[in-house]
Amino acid sequence: MSAGSRLPKLIAFDLDYTLWDFWIDFHITPPLRQDRTTGIVYDSTTSDIYYGRKSSPNTIEFYPHVPRILRNLRDEGVTVAACSRTPTPKLAMEALRLMRIPNGMDTDTLPSTACSGSNDTPSWTSTTTPAVNFFHQLEIYPTDKTVHFKALHKKTGLPYSEMLFFDDERRNRNVEKLGVTFILVPEGRGIDNKLFEEGLNEWRRRHPELVSSDSSEN
Repeated sequence: MSAGSRLPKLIAFDLDYTLWDFWIDFHITPPLRQDRTTGIVYDSTTSDIYYGRKSSPNTIEFYPHVPRILRNLRDEGVTVAACSRTPTPKLAMEALRLMRIPNGMDTDTLPSTACSGSNDTPSWTSTTTPAVNFFHQLEIYPTDKTVHFKALHKKTGLPYSEMLFFDDERRNRNVEKLGVTFILVPEGRGIDNKLFEEGLNEWRRRHPELVSSDSSEN
């Protein structure tokens, strides 16, 4: 994130194939389980595969660059929203509540092992934060994305010109008719630092009056 550069006041993210690498309603089997030692979250996949062997549970995790992006936005005071049309909103919410984001900037992944109570390795409960805490607004329910953004506008009072949205589905570009800046996340890529910076630059390009007015005030 470019230091000193003007940011939108609200940045929203889709969930499936934007923040994480799956469709939560299709690929993830509830109930979700959290490893008490590491804090890593798994689903309950037990599908039979070759010759009756069981498949391994899926790990519920963000794309690699997501934790740092969310931490940076929190530190910058940007309103962060999740906008998803998933038909399983309760499962998506549960995932966000259980998933953890490391507090420090030196790592974006949870440890594979942890020794709770050890003086050398602190417990993951004290070194991580629930992912849901990084979101100020959660619009997670099946509907057109314009409905999500109208709700965000009503709840936050922010103009659509101050909103930037990352999503992997082209059909959701229709939020632009409201004035939201839409950034398409390429299939299979998910959000990463490069795409995030490109999105910020596109928002600044479209709204030079907001960037310049903010600079003049400072």
